[in-house]
Amino acid sequence: MSAVVSVIAVTGTVTGAVLATTGGKPAAPAADPAALAAPSTRPAPAGSSGPVVPLLGGAVARTAVPVARGQADGTRRQAAVAPLRGLRDADLLVVAPFSLPGQVLAAVSRQPAVTGAEPVEAARVQINGVYTAVLGVNPSAFRAYAARPTAASTPLWQGVADGGVAVSYTMGTLDRLSLGGRVTVAGRRQERLPVIAFGTVGIGGVDAVVSDSVARSLGMPAANAIVISAPPASVAGLTARVKALIPHRAAVEPLVTLVTKPSVFQASPAGATLPGASQAGAAMTAAQLATALRAAESRVGMPYVWGAAGPAAFDCSGLVQWSFAQAGVSMPRVAADQARTGPVMPVSQLRPGDLLFYYTDPTAPGYISHVAIYLGNGWMIEAPQPGMDVHVVPANFGPQYAGAVRVDPQLAAPVAAGLG
Repeated sequence: MSAVVSVIAVTGTVTGAVLATTGGKPAAPAADPAALAAPSTRPAPAGSSGPVVPLLGGAVARTAVPVARGQADGTRRQAAVAPLRGLRDADLLVVAPFSLPGQVLAAVSRQPAVTGAEPVEAARVQINGVYTAVLGVNPSAFRAYAARPTAASTPLWQGVADGGVAVSYTMGTLDRLSLGGRVTVAGRRQERLPVIAFGTVGIGGVDAVVSDSVARSLGMPAANAIVISAPPASVAGLTARVKALIPHRAAVEPLVTLVTKPSVFQASPAGATLPGASQAGAAMTAAQLATALRAAESRVGMPYVWGAAGPAAFDCSGLVQWSFAQAGVSMPRVAADQARTGPVMPVSQLRPGDLLFYYTDPTAPGYISHVAIYLGNGWMIEAPQPGMDVHVVPANFGPQYAGAVRVDPQLAAPVAAGLG
């Protein structure tokens, strides 16, 4: 069993939306998407409902990160983790299939725009048989790069230091893992690790964090990645400079934390692409839209499974990726990355085929953690949560609604390839 190094766009984010707030009937795919009605603003019909987010009842609020009680692993008890002394944005990731030389970290750290550079291990390994993006970190140093509630949880980082694995809130709750129980983690070597917390890091696609010593025991290459923090305005130029510093076969990827903070959708004018996306190309053709919508609707009744991307089971972003693939449109795997695949659309201008995004993770309130496909006339199709099937429900524009994009194949393709 070998670990495959890749952390961008690897697993779907998967919580469901809350009760719907608009009504009407889904619009059938039409030859001219522009002729289809915008969503109704009437309340949902009496008795209609959508899926309910686990443990939540309304707008996403920061909450204490769920942490298992007791010591993670008595054989790995470590010194106390350093307190959190401030937060940093995780803006860029350098990643290679081998350990990066120390001089690369030094050269990156010296770049004028860099405000922080932290070496980590980054690889895809199996957790209970499902390939998952995992980071190996120094808990005391790396916690500053995590989403605020997760960063602030000293018990979480102490548990990681002591040999446990912290998984994302969506993975923990929607893959029905047992907090305090053990999972089988298989890289080049296999271990049974205690799940010590459900806390989302906030880096797109990353669903688990272990200590750097555990990462190395799993066979992950030591320090094969660097998380970089920099002012937003300097990220584009910095990316080009970092590319010139890193070895052949290493890559530098923009991270999606910049584009998934609260109010980013609302702050972007209609038609603008979110930060981190390339310039717009061309919208999907009517034939592509009709094919994608028919594909999605053909999956109604298929079960929700965390991490599944079809053709017989799906999570939320897996349904989007599979449906658009049937129309020849390449989409990234993670909902937060799918938010970078087209221009922002206000509710009043929505068309069938637009993607609707939601903030539903209390441990990373600004992280996009759910996606649905708009069908027209105030309806959407989604893969909701465990125990439920793909279904059509009234679209949700309530407190957890983040915004919408209109998929542009020329924007989606480089994001899907890890280049955007």
